[in-house]
Amino acid sequence: MNFNTKNRFVFTFVFACVNVLVAQTKYDPKSGTLTNASGQTTSLSGYPNPITTAVPFLNIAPDSRAGAMGDAGAATSPDVYSAQWNPAKYAFTEKDYGVSVSYTPWLRKLVDDMYIFYGTAYMKLRKEDAVYLSMTYFNLGKIDFTDNQGNKYLEFNPREVAINGGYSRKLSDNLSVSVGLKFIYSNLAGNFTSNSGTESRPGTSYAGDVGMYWNKEFVAGNLNSKLAFGLVVTNFGSKIAYTNNNRKDFIPTNLRLGGAYTLDLDLYNKLTITIDGNKLMVPTPPIYVQDSATNTATTEIYKGRDPNRGLVSGTLGSFSDAPGGFKEELKEITMSYGLEYWYADVFALRLGHFRENVLKGNRKYATVGLGLKFYEGKAGLDFSYLIAGRQNNPLEGTLRFSLFMEIEKQKEKETESITE
Repeated sequence: MNFNTKNRFVFTFVFACVNVLVAQTKYDPKSGTLTNASGQTTSLSGYPNPITTAVPFLNIAPDSRAGAMGDAGAATSPDVYSAQWNPAKYAFTEKDYGVSVSYTPWLRKLVDDMYIFYGTAYMKLRKEDAVYLSMTYFNLGKIDFTDNQGNKYLEFNPREVAINGGYSRKLSDNLSVSVGLKFIYSNLAGNFTSNSGTESRPGTSYAGDVGMYWNKEFVAGNLNSKLAFGLVVTNFGSKIAYTNNNRKDFIPTNLRLGGAYTLDLDLYNKLTITIDGNKLMVPTPPIYVQDSATNTATTEIYKGRDPNRGLVSGTLGSFSDAPGGFKEELKEITMSYGLEYWYADVFALRLGHFRENVLKGNRKYATVGLGLKFYEGKAGLDFSYLIAGRQNNPLEGTLRFSLFMEIEKQKEKETESITE
């Protein structure tokens, strides 16, 4: 089947999944180097080898606050958007209830009908615990299926959705944890049978999230300060299949570790600096090469491990399966840096930067955004804008809009406690 030009990139993006990297190159086991068709030589750790998964939308920043801080959110102050970044923060929210909606037009430089909708809600049960619910809906726009002669025989609208719910609880005055369950539905091509007999179908998966959040207030000099750390594993769940050929792909299980430092400059001005590191906990593709002695193609995996492994083996083995060894494992860590300034807890200015290694996807961009609270702080509006690091980047100009509302804590609950 063929696709019109408008949606060719979308199709490539949608069907990116875990697979081996077939490298048209030669490998010299004595020197441990690779030589491509142009005669350029590089080490295994210096060879481009990006990781791809099914349902990558799960790791796209859906809200404007974190989106304006370079996709950092593991250790920032608790907010209504915490389901995406670290649900353990919900236990430290100061309100009884909160809801939010976010809208992101996606890849508008390429297509005009893709978008992400994100909705969240939480409810405090007592002072120490809370429950939460979130939904992410990814609409990939319309795609025309055509035959080899270019005749259109099907128009389809791929779409994906993830529904997530869980529980967050304080273990002490400074520490909280969370656990959540997630249902994932991905319908990329509907139901049809190709000429080869392969049947297409929507994919489903079930996953879990666990998180930890720690924060401590103290005085630095004469200024009130807060230090916070967050650790969260998201999307740990079953592999997903789209056809009847028994092929299943990993979903983007992700490990996120972050820290944040907040300084109250005076009664009205507050500044937060935050940093997150992320690593996909899925197999790194091995490298298939040509034998340097016989100059013939081989299916031997010179470096790396077979990616067709079970869930536990693939997840735990993701820290030691890169063909280039530990150096390549370090390259798989993406970094997010964020800065947030609040004036009178009413107006916020945010800056951020996201960085991915050039051999692992080379995504680099800066972000900016604004936040505004109104109705006595019970409601607010957040906005973010993405500035790409290079020309012709399809992410350039990505806008995110978020609206939230939170209800003040009821006075009668101030004395309630499940530990006192």
